[in-house]
Amino acid sequence: MKELFGSPGKKSGLILRTGQCVFAAASIGVMTSASGFSTTTAFCYLIASMGLQVLWSFGLLCLDIHALRFNRDLHTNIIVSLFVVGDWVTSTLSLAAASSSAGVMVLFTRDTNICMVDTNLSCDLFQISIAFAFASWFLLAISSYVMFWLVASI
Repeated sequence: MKELFGSPGKKSGLILRTGQCVFAAASIGVMTSASGFSTTTAFCYLIASMGLQVLWSFGLLCLDIHALRFNRDLHTNIIVSLFVVGDWVTSTLSLAAASSSAGVMVLFTRDTNICMVDTNLSCDLFQISIAFAFASWFLLAISSYVMFWLVASI
């Protein structure tokens, strides 16, 4: 099996998983600290999706740490297939959540000017949270791409 950047059980994979987990957790933290996020369904979907991504990425991060610490090979057909399915599912959900939340922010800021009228909404925090979600998705997309090529090389 090929040795690619971001492969499971490698330092680059550990870095990718750590980044995914940190950005997803930051997205959750910033969004939940903003007032009024629970009134919009897209923002609640973003929190749920990022929560799933934190759990998935943290689990694989722990697996990478274990593999690096005990010099284990994670390039088996079953493990890589599981990683592919999990990465593609969480990647799709994360992109959908970040995109829908970004669409709501465009509606709030440009189309209806709700952010200027309602001072109780924390529109700046919403936008920062969405940016963190896209950053987390980008790192997950890299992992998904790597996993796809690992499965193709089996």
